[in-house]
Amino acid sequence: MNKTNDINVSSLSKAQRTSKIIRYTVIYIFLTIMAVIVIFPFYWMIISSFKTLEEYRANVPTLWPQHIVFENFSEAFSKANLWDLFLHTMYVGLISTVLSLIVTVLSAFAFARLNFKGKNVVFGLLMATMMVPGELYTITNYMTVSGRLPFLSEPVESLDFTNTFAVLIFPMLVSVFYIYLLRQTFLQIPNELYLAAKVDGTSDFKYLWKVMLPLSVSTIITITILKMMGAWNAYIWPRLVANDAAHQLITNGLRGASFTNEFGDVNYPAQMAAVTIVSIPLFLVFVFLRKYIMRGVSRSGIKG
Repeated sequence: MNKTNDINVSSLSKAQRTSKIIRYTVIYIFLTIMAVIVIFPFYWMIISSFKTLEEYRANVPTLWPQHIVFENFSEAFSKANLWDLFLHTMYVGLISTVLSLIVTVLSAFAFARLNFKGKNVVFGLLMATMMVPGELYTITNYMTVSGRLPFLSEPVESLDFTNTFAVLIFPMLVSVFYIYLLRQTFLQIPNELYLAAKVDGTSDFKYLWKVMLPLSVSTIITITILKMMGAWNAYIWPRLVANDAAHQLITNGLRGASFTNEFGDVNYPAQMAAVTIVSIPLFLVFVFLRKYIMRGVSRSGIKG
């Protein structure tokens, strides 16, 4: 009887192991296929940036450049004026990120710790705005910053802030999602610490600076990374309000760059080189800082 039971248990364990191996094999095959589908466009972009125009236009595409051409990258810098675009984007990204962090931290602290009349109503209204697509109020924002107010018959030039860095920075400072994310992190900090600090005579600002911010570093880093990436990838708003060369960002600057040679042919490999150069900072951010993003988002979702 015991031998029969041992045989049954042994066969059952072998069947479970076989089933587990098959299941994991199928999962890894599926993930590998999806990874190839996702990575291949980036691979094609990179190898195309090293090709000649003739090879790029060949009827039979090549998966590796026959002749590696580095001049495409120098042409990308000269034709697209990438240095100026990088400086403009970094300036707007840094200023907007710092100001957005100040607004986000103060707002999240107020909604998480301070008690004032109508706090939950105001926060609920802010959360409701997240259901409104940003494209719906883009035109309204454009009319406001360009001086084309609906109650005026003609545009007011003194109210026209287009083609300035201010119009690229200030309209996008407040993010309800970032406020919600940081508020959830603040709520995880025991309220007893705040009450004890108030008993000791600590001000709200000092408590925020000395206690809450150090305990919320991962979420703040996450917000910083996401805000910088948002400024780097922004296209619609900069395209509407900043089309002159002195205020163009990377996205709309690349869109307006001309890679046409003297024969009227578009140098697509040089375009690919420009896009590759612009994509490198985002790729490095994702590779080296992805753990902070995951850690900040996961911590903020623990307590509702």
